[in-house]
Amino acid sequence: MYYSLLSSSICIPLAVSLQPKTTWTSTKFNNEKKVGSCTGVPRNFNMEKLQSGYLFPEIGMRESEHTQKYPHARLIRLGIGDTTEPIPDIITSAMAEHVYALSTVKGYRGYGAEQGNMELRMAIAETFYRDLGVKGNEVFVSDGAQCDISRLQLLLGSNVSMAVQDPSFPAYIDCGVIVGRAGNYQEKTGTYDNIVYMKCGPENNFFPDLSTTSRTDIIFFCSPNNPTGYAASRQQLQQLVDFAKANGSMIIYDSAYAAYVTDDSPRSIFEIPGAKEVAIEISSFSKFAGFTGVRLGWTVVPEELLYSNGFPVMKDYNRIVCTCFNGASSVAQAGGLACLSKEGYRALTTVVDYYMGNAEILVDAFSSLGLKAYGGKNAPYVWVHFPGKSSWDVFNEILEKTHIVTIPGIGFGPGGEGYVRVSGFGHRERILEASMRLKNLYK
Repeated sequence: MYYSLLSSSICIPLAVSLQPKTTWTSTKFNNEKKVGSCTGVPRNFNMEKLQSGYLFPEIGMRESEHTQKYPHARLIRLGIGDTTEPIPDIITSAMAEHVYALSTVKGYRGYGAEQGNMELRMAIAETFYRDLGVKGNEVFVSDGAQCDISRLQLLLGSNVSMAVQDPSFPAYIDCGVIVGRAGNYQEKTGTYDNIVYMKCGPENNFFPDLSTTSRTDIIFFCSPNNPTGYAASRQQLQQLVDFAKANGSMIIYDSAYAAYVTDDSPRSIFEIPGAKEVAIEISSFSKFAGFTGVRLGWTVVPEELLYSNGFPVMKDYNRIVCTCFNGASSVAQAGGLACLSKEGYRALTTVVDYYMGNAEILVDAFSSLGLKAYGGKNAPYVWVHFPGKSSWDVFNEILEKTHIVTIPGIGFGPGGEGYVRVSGFGHRERILEASMRLKNLYK
């Protein structure tokens, strides 16, 4: 069978039809110059359901276009939540020592355990889950929380239903779409048919009304939340665990920002009685240790967590890890161990406090302008409300007039419309400069 590339940029069998049966979901793709020739392999149907590009690369593209338009502007990046402060010497020295050891016969190591270095797994359990009953063998070390989100979606398959906070980190939804769980996208509402969106806004104290929430198999829940910066209270998380137990649901709990909690809000779902029977927790070294480029995270899968047929979830997750992953870098894991040493953890706490100081400056700046700014207390993100305005319009206005990159709230779900997320990750002088520019814009 022969194929031809038509002006519509769609390959079709010449012997079958001259009318393309597929329409592209991305206008941008149609406008790109095509190279190469088409195979006879159809595109994954689920990939076609993804809406445009993934949020953060889209922001990066717009940032690049702005830089080309204003080559001499001093751009301030408060959008993508990337850390900016140097990793403490005690941690990088441990990684360097490990690297140098690899060049010796005595120090060389090849493949490690797919689940991670047991010393590190034990250290994670002891540091973050002391007195919570989490054991080292329940901790799976990885190359980051976002990768684990994808592995968990693969683990649970396409035949389960899911709920997400609205707004929430977009990877939960996009991964659900890719594995075939989301259903069709509704342009009018900005939602997928088979995903339950749990509204979390100031009107309900950023916690869903579980009395009206439909039962789903999986509940993705992030606390402190990205993007709103809100940390759920102990009482709220107890409600969530009780809700999951009553409905036979499983919670995927994202605690990537737990180190930023400054009040008595729980840092782990396992602080809640009964959570080990209904929850998996994913977390990361990225934001509290500056490992966004080093790449290191972990997932806790309790032994008590069982499928409906009584089979342990941990055994299946172990199989996923062993099949789809060769283990985190030994260099990164050496750094992880140094992070959890007494001196390393103390040094990292200083950096976390620095970012929270940045967030406080931003909250004060927006509040002085009469704008409602949420977050900045238990997470380095500030969630700013612009009533009656489109998120993308606000994003564009701030970028065009102040050369500051933010994130439009609509990118985190329909519940984010009218908001922008502003990151406290940045050098202090840049945060102060951004505050001054924003005050001049909205005074």
